[in-house]
Amino acid sequence: MKKIVLSFLKYLILPFALLYGFIVFLRNKLYDWNIISSIEFNLPVICVGNITVGGTGKSPHIEYLIDLLAPYYKIATLSRGYRRHTTGFIIAHENTNSREIGDEPFQFKSKYPQITVAVAEERMTAIPLLLQNRPETEIVLLDDAFQHRTVRAGLNILLTDYDRLYTRDYIMPFGLLRENRGGAKRAEIIVVTKCPLEMSVEEKQVLTNELQPLPHQKLYFSGIRYKNIYPLSTFAPNINKDTHVVLVTGIANATPLIKHLKNNFAEVFHLEYKDHHYYTYDDLKEMQEAFVNMPTENKILVTTEKDASRLMLLQDKILEYQLPFFAQGIGVEILFEEDEQFNGEIISFVQSIIPPIVEEVIAEEV
Repeated sequence: MKKIVLSFLKYLILPFALLYGFIVFLRNKLYDWNIISSIEFNLPVICVGNITVGGTGKSPHIEYLIDLLAPYYKIATLSRGYRRHTTGFIIAHENTNSREIGDEPFQFKSKYPQITVAVAEERMTAIPLLLQNRPETEIVLLDDAFQHRTVRAGLNILLTDYDRLYTRDYIMPFGLLRENRGGAKRAEIIVVTKCPLEMSVEEKQVLTNELQPLPHQKLYFSGIRYKNIYPLSTFAPNINKDTHVVLVTGIANATPLIKHLKNNFAEVFHLEYKDHHYYTYDDLKEMQEAFVNMPTENKILVTTEKDASRLMLLQDKILEYQLPFFAQGIGVEILFEEDEQFNGEIISFVQSIIPPIVEEVIAEEV
């Protein structure tokens, strides 16, 4: 009966989905026809985004680009700062917290203190402010800006979740697409994210046939490679296969992480909160009770790096409760040994705007 009611309600909102889809379609056409103009900047601007509501792995892919480019260029990330408690343009500094800039930007700044991390609602006005305040910036990485067409990125990387390809979804609110599937044609690179690391070549071909990348598009497949967990507090006991885990998450989809932890620890108890949840002292009390009630002394609490940025706002109570929190690090792996090709696409784009130093030196010598 419940399924019948939900199905009825879903089709009841179909007219709203069609209306929303038409409005977004018209808006995109106005940009395509240059009736609404976009601003282009004379430095490499790379956009990492999606056309789907929910997590597709943007943060680890941004970090992949930072790891690739930061050793050679001055990098800045620009995000909206989702669910931050501030407004306007802000550049992160050493004392910035997640309330001021949001959890993903805080994560970038914590892991890569050498880069510039900025947040703003409007990218069009934020980039000039960013360059005014950090004139040394050579590359701007736009986080989740695929629909923000006021800025014309030089390279658009579109992410789509392996378990929820945009080709199988529908426009909001009937489905979870922010815009029509046709919006994917604006991307130069499409990445199917969160794929099984052991994905077969045959399945790769099936998905390639389904997505049908256009001649100007490159299609890649990536998977999550979990790294070692690391302590967030001084209460860090020794851990092993017999350790029990209280997992605390406020992310869109914790299923892969749960599976990973279950493969590495004796038992996993999951405390789930809504995506981008800001934790309270009452939440922390709930975590403490779950931890205390685990029937073993060999136990820890684990959270994601995103959640850690918000949990550490309650560091005083974490210390008081002596909770042994660990963070689960993750990274991106480009599958089918295509990482060099993917990296080459990124570097070639950057060098099309910033000529390689080696070439400049050779030219001068000649």
